[in-house]
Amino acid sequence: MPKKQTTRTIAGIDSARLAEFATREAKRYAQSRPKAAAAMAEGAGAFLNGVPMHWMRDWPMPHLPLVARAKGARLTDIDGFGIDDFCLGDTGSMFGHSPEPVARALRRQARHGLTYMLPTKTALHAGALLTERFGAFKWQIATTATDANRFALRVARAVTGKPKVLVFNGCYHGTLDDTMVELVNGKPANRPGLVGQVQDLTLAATVAEFNDLAGVEALLKKGDVAAILTEPVMTNSCMVLPQAGFHDGLRQLSRKYGALLIIDETHTISSGLGGYTRVHSLSPDMFVVGKCVAGGLPTAVWGMTEDVARRFNAYDAARPPGHSGMGTTLSANPLQFACLEATLSEVMTPENYAHMEKGAERLSSGLARAIEGHGAPWHVVRVGARVEFICAPGPLTNGTEAAAAHQPQVEAAVHTALLNRGTLIAPFHNMMLVSPATKNRQIDRLIAAFDEILTALLD
Repeated sequence: MPKKQTTRTIAGIDSARLAEFATREAKRYAQSRPKAAAAMAEGAGAFLNGVPMHWMRDWPMPHLPLVARAKGARLTDIDGFGIDDFCLGDTGSMFGHSPEPVARALRRQARHGLTYMLPTKTALHAGALLTERFGAFKWQIATTATDANRFALRVARAVTGKPKVLVFNGCYHGTLDDTMVELVNGKPANRPGLVGQVQDLTLAATVAEFNDLAGVEALLKKGDVAAILTEPVMTNSCMVLPQAGFHDGLRQLSRKYGALLIIDETHTISSGLGGYTRVHSLSPDMFVVGKCVAGGLPTAVWGMTEDVARRFNAYDAARPPGHSGMGTTLSANPLQFACLEATLSEVMTPENYAHMEKGAERLSSGLARAIEGHGAPWHVVRVGARVEFICAPGPLTNGTEAAAAHQPQVEAAVHTALLNRGTLIAPFHNMMLVSPATKNRQIDRLIAAFDEILTALLD
């Protein structure tokens, strides 16, 4: 008897159909953007692999579009296409491109100097606004959240005298070496793709699964953990929500075993005014946020409670003289403070967050209806203004499940197809943000395009 033919599926989609769809959408994209293709061919050779920052290679299109201008929640490329932007610089422009208060602040400060390693009155006001918005922390300014997390860990190790940081499997805290570890057969290991990594990172880091309090306690019992570093919600992967009681449990365990709790809100600032920490009344020892906190100008802030500050000052006074290993020359420059003050006082407002929440709910509901209508084995998750569709059943509970849910072939095809229909979403995963500038018609266009794509893939 002849062998029965079996059809391979990926995330519920026939693999041959997916390949045909991806080829068709890539061809459509390439044919529609000749100016960008010609410009890249002529001018990109000065850059390594043709891109000024290597992550730009993660976009799935045949070649990159070139942006001519951006305003609000819209991009225009050099081929003349208007694009509804739900990527928003992967959160860097979460409040929209060039919010007017930030643009004014930039222009004003540019007339008075860009950096001079001294504070301004604006810096003092920005500090007060940080406390008003995020809580009573003693603040420091960095340029990126990677730097802020690095510095926070130095303080944690200094005040506890312990060597290790506890992170969660699948986490992302920027390009910080200490966090580039994962679980392999239940044991911590360096992530395999790290470029030029020669050190054993598990000497200073250990790993648990998100939502696993028993696993966290087993690691804390060893007595060598200086800090738990976590996002309130796992992002930069297939998004994983905390289970009921998880954050309360982390807080209790960290106090019981003498570890500091560091909350990194760089992505979850989308959760609401003051971030997930304020919305859900978390009480970390240290707090980090970057990306959009200054309206898109490279800025991060990190702070510590009064108690941690007191302990650190005692340590700092007693240590030998010399470099602290914290700080970069251009951090805390007046341009950062001008944009930080404008964002905190005029952009990061209750009214803007209310608009973002309402739009994100409209988006998540529409995507969920489309998924259900086509019988796709997918789900949608939302945290405040941040929405993701995940090409697997849900909900997900930890990093291992999030990694298994990632479907690169499907996501690449869908991302290119969405751009062909006038919508941009984040290239690394299926993340979408609703900004204060995002209109209902943009959200509805995205939902309609998504539904059209599912029709082509599944019906």
